[in-house]
Amino acid sequence: MLTYSLATLAGFVLLMWGADRFVVGAASTARNLGVPPLLIGLTLVGMATSGPEIFVSITAALDADPELAAGNAIGSNIANIGLVLGATALIMPISVRSTTLRRELPALLAVTLVLTMVFINLRLGRVEGVLLLGTLVLVLYWLVVLGQRSDAADPIGLDYAAELPEGLPMAKSIGWLVLGLVVLLAGAQLLVWGAQELAVAFGVSDLVIGLTVVAVGTSLPELAVSVMSALKGEHDMAIGNIIGSNIFNSLAVVGLAAVIHPATFEPSVLALHLPVMIGMTLALFLMTYNFAGNSRIRRSEGALLLGAFFAYHGYVLLG
Repeated sequence: MLTYSLATLAGFVLLMWGADRFVVGAASTARNLGVPPLLIGLTLVGMATSGPEIFVSITAALDADPELAAGNAIGSNIANIGLVLGATALIMPISVRSTTLRRELPALLAVTLVLTMVFINLRLGRVEGVLLLGTLVLVLYWLVVLGQRSDAADPIGLDYAAELPEGLPMAKSIGWLVLGLVVLLAGAQLLVWGAQELAVAFGVSDLVIGLTVVAVGTSLPELAVSVMSALKGEHDMAIGNIIGSNIFNSLAVVGLAAVIHPATFEPSVLALHLPVMIGMTLALFLMTYNFAGNSRIRRSEGALLLGAFFAYHGYVLLG
């Protein structure tokens, strides 16, 4: 048991460090190529912060464990809103000023609907996986167009410009990018092995381990980024990272797992876990989408999100 726990912990550490280096490498490489900061933030950063989930999904699917991969994606989406956004708002109320961000929110709702539809028969095959990956391509194209049309003075664009690395030589940028990928792969291998063995030891399914332990661990990079962004006053970026991560989790993580290893799932996915994910997404939309312009997530709302997250995890683990 101790060996499995240490392997899981080591996997989390490697995933966090690898994701950080991958973000630095990818963002600085794109910046050296002249890509605008807002475009980098909307696409590369969102994809890179989902790096842990993507690599865990690929590793689990190749290991014939698609339940762990799907549980990780759904659980990470729940953790990103309930745990990450809830804890961030509890520390510092979050104001949403970005027009670009408000345009991203309906896209997240649409992606959540697509993910729910492919799970409707509790089976994910390669056709569903290709559908999700095809949707990802369309969303990426839309994000590129959105980034190009956004106002240069949009608050989230200014946040990304302030935080993205600059002045890093191309060779060093590519070096961090490659090293980040290698460390992400090693961390995913350790984490999946440890998580699978812990599931056996505790007598729970790989789906439950994916929804809880693995999902929380792979959401730690988002937690760190969102809290630090909020403390710096970069509120739009704190939420933008969560929206981007959830879009990539829903499409890339589940899509890749389905293409690699089709699977069927237990009824609780449709009866409990997806409804909780949808509820969290709707809560995020209602708290942050304001047609008049400015909106705010208060500490009381952060506490509600955090309470719902812990109630859900308590039910999954003890129910």
